[in-house]
Amino acid sequence: MSEAHDPLRSLFKEAAAAGQSRAHSAPPSYITERGERARRRRIVALAVGACLVFSGTGAAVASLVPDGTGTTVPATTPSPVPSPRLSPSPTSPGSPASPNSTPSSPRTSLPPTRTPPDSPSTSPVTPPVTPPVTSPATPPP
Repeated sequence: MSEAHDPLRSLFKEAAAAGQSRAHSAPPSYITERGERARRRRIVALAVGACLVFSGTGAAVASLVPDGTGTTVPATTPSPVPSPRLSPSPTSPGSPASPNSTPSSPRTSLPPTRTPPDSPSTSPVTPPVTPPVTSPATPPP
């Protein structure tokens, strides 16, 4: 078969001619707009990358800097301070406590609460009395 009468070759030539007649270039405004979009994407990607690098560097530096709280030791050891007595003892140190003795400090109780007229009245509850707290004797300075 000769090349002039090849049916496949003639079909390709017809398709190329049809494509050339329909083909046209894009308007310059569309091409410019597409370039601007690509440029903006690159700038945003660069800014995000810079922020990530900056914050990662800041976090790494913060983790490497020694923490100043709790690692320092006082220059001198503080001397023990005698604890003050919270309440005076009810009896003298030499005599045993008797069941009839009362502490020298007055007892405190809560003031009575008012009840609404609708609710049943209840007697005010006094808090339990706690024994006086004594601290161990400390030697004089």
